[in-house]
Amino acid sequence: MKKSVLYMLFFAFTFISTLAQSKKEIPNDWFLKDPEQDSLQGVSAERTYQTLLKDQPSRTVLVAVIDSGIDIDHEDLKNNIWINSKEIPNNGIDDDKNGYVDDIHGWNFIGGKNGNVEADTYELTREFIRLDKKFKDVDSAKVSRKQRTEYSSYIKVKDKYQKLKLKNEQQYKLYSLKYNLIKASYDSLKMLFKTEKLNPEEVRNIKTTNPTLLFSKSTILDIYKIMGEDASIDEFLSQIKEGVDYFGVIVKYGYNADFDSRKIVGDNYFNLTEKGYGNNDVKGPDPLHGTHVAGIIAADRKNNIGINGIADNVKIMVIRAVPNGDERDKDIANAIFYAVDNGAQIINMSFGKSFSPEKEFVDRAVKYAEQKGVLMVHAAGNDGDNMDVDKNYPTKKYLNGKEAKNWIEVGASAWGSNEDFVGSFSNYGKNSVSLFAPGVQIYSTTPNNTYKNEDGTSMASPTTAGVAALLMSYFPELNAVQVKDILLKSTRKFDNLKVQKPGSKELVPFSDLSISGGLVNAYEAVKLAEIAKRMAVK
Repeated sequence: MKKSVLYMLFFAFTFISTLAQSKKEIPNDWFLKDPEQDSLQGVSAERTYQTLLKDQPSRTVLVAVIDSGIDIDHEDLKNNIWINSKEIPNNGIDDDKNGYVDDIHGWNFIGGKNGNVEADTYELTREFIRLDKKFKDVDSAKVSRKQRTEYSSYIKVKDKYQKLKLKNEQQYKLYSLKYNLIKASYDSLKMLFKTEKLNPEEVRNIKTTNPTLLFSKSTILDIYKIMGEDASIDEFLSQIKEGVDYFGVIVKYGYNADFDSRKIVGDNYFNLTEKGYGNNDVKGPDPLHGTHVAGIIAADRKNNIGINGIADNVKIMVIRAVPNGDERDKDIANAIFYAVDNGAQIINMSFGKSFSPEKEFVDRAVKYAEQKGVLMVHAAGNDGDNMDVDKNYPTKKYLNGKEAKNWIEVGASAWGSNEDFVGSFSNYGKNSVSLFAPGVQIYSTTPNNTYKNEDGTSMASPTTAGVAALLMSYFPELNAVQVKDILLKSTRKFDNLKVQKPGSKELVPFSDLSISGGLVNAYEAVKLAEIAKRMAVK
């Protein structure tokens, strides 16, 4: 038992040590920088404003962020949050008759009269529930020919669900055990020395035969050995606790077949076109992810505090539809319809999942956005998968095989230009990912006037949406498809650059990981937009 415990602790130390080493010291605003001026592979936003766009007129662009919710009172966002001028606040009346009461800053599709959904099941779980009801007691030898395909799908889904459920339950127990053992060791030594901060030398010099103290000494010294003697044990514990909480949510909600979030929402889920369900609480219980995404696009560039967003004349429409778990197709489709109907010109979608049972309805919403000229920007996903093979919904491809022309799929890049240039987690695809954008160590707004770094294609997507908003702001004559084409054609290319293919150590040409083969580039995009503008005038 003791041997296995020490192995688990070593695993935790090694993992976090590696993570810490990967976070190099770089400027917080590196993703806004330029490779020629700053030797950082950002989007060249600052260079663009200082040169090509200096003293140029612009219009306000409305970007809908479909996400977990946004802290609309954040010091760096509050001036750039959309206000529905057709709605009178808090009068309980649908003044603009759009089907949503008091939607002042947007709408929350995962809330109800008595609260909000914070966590939800995974779509895999929901698909297992659906199929299990149908086939649980069916003799495989008696499955009709008509049902064989669906039954085969049931067997695969059931196997995947059970394996992932077990795996995550084991991870939850593992992290809980790590946390409890380290915390108990830490607390026992603090009690021994009657202090809140341990001294590594004093810990090393402990003389005792007490087995509990000996284990505590060994555990804490192992942390100092790996993390350094100036390491904060409190911070280390906090990182382990994040793992406990992460897997705890997965076990309690993600793979819990008995949990039903729609009891909170109170809608008829199978009425896909239902309007008015939800509430107007666009912040929700945990707006960290959405707040971070919004800041990348629209953090106030004029207030001299916090950070600068990419777009300098933008408003954010807040649409809450993404829980801690998998979003539901009904909510995403209705969120897209809401965004389009209320004037959004760009929709950012930093979410995704592996199943889409109501894809037909989502396709209808995407098609509606395409017809109305709204640009859609979507995060490629963080599984290190080839999207030409593996799916991450929603997608630009409709069920009929055609593709939405207003869709940009975004992978995540880092600040350098070596083999680590692509985020190790990022999905990719020569035929499915449009381009790459900064998505590693991105510093942005977080709730309660705070800021922090986050990684993910969730950050790369708003980076691209921000550049798209910049183009639409300074070149209002461009439509969504033109903006998309300009962004792809203007990407920064890297001749002969080979990078580690996500999910492996294989070196592959960066140009093979996306359709454009490049990195989003505001400076060159503006130059192309200027050419398009001159040609339109002629």
